[in-house]
Amino acid sequence: MSRNDAKAAARLALGEEAPSPTFRREKAALKRGVWPVAGCDEAGRGPLAGPVVAAAVILDPKAIPKGLDDSKKLDRPTRERLFHEICLSAEVAVAFAPPERIDRDNILRASLWALARAVASLPSRPQLVFVDGRDRINVACDCQAVIGGDGLVVSIAAASIVAKVTRDRLMMRLALAHPGYGFESNMGYGVPVHQAALVRLGPTIHHRRSFAPVAAMLSRGDLEQNVDLAALPTDML
Repeated sequence: MSRNDAKAAARLALGEEAPSPTFRREKAALKRGVWPVAGCDEAGRGPLAGPVVAAAVILDPKAIPKGLDDSKKLDRPTRERLFHEICLSAEVAVAFAPPERIDRDNILRASLWALARAVASLPSRPQLVFVDGRDRINVACDCQAVIGGDGLVVSIAAASIVAKVTRDRLMMRLALAHPGYGFESNMGYGVPVHQAALVRLGPTIHHRRSFAPVAAMLSRGDLEQNVDLAALPTDML
């Protein structure tokens, strides 16, 4: 977060809503002749099951969907609507870090890897990338990390929506292959219903073995249910 952003946050009155993300940073880059500019964000660092989904978005300055915001502040119908509008008007790419990579590299490294893959998959090569969080990613251009970026930078907000909607749709399809875990509603997070299902059913191949509740089940010798993600219908997104 920049000094100006920190000052603005400090000035917010108690109970006052934070401002919506703006196109200010992208516009400043465009005035300097730096374009395209991408925003990127991920969804799914915390769940016990499923991949991390990263998204990168290059917005069209002349066709920015109205209402873009941090995906966590939006209800599902609004996210779905904005997802559709973003995909119609912007350049979009997504990438996945599966549980195997998360377990091998740790969640942070796997997330940063997926973010870099999403940027590299964009139709146009960006000259500048804004990424949500503290860490820059390994991309072939300038990269600026923005703490709280999904609430400050509209391109990052757009990416957060794409990542969230894509991951939610994926987890709802995984719920069809693995009934009982509640993936269709908890999206793989370790809520009580999911924790109870882990004890009752054991982990699936989509669970993250390095996360403590799953590791505890595996150490007790529980069997995994081997349903391959590749066997799911191809229209899952």
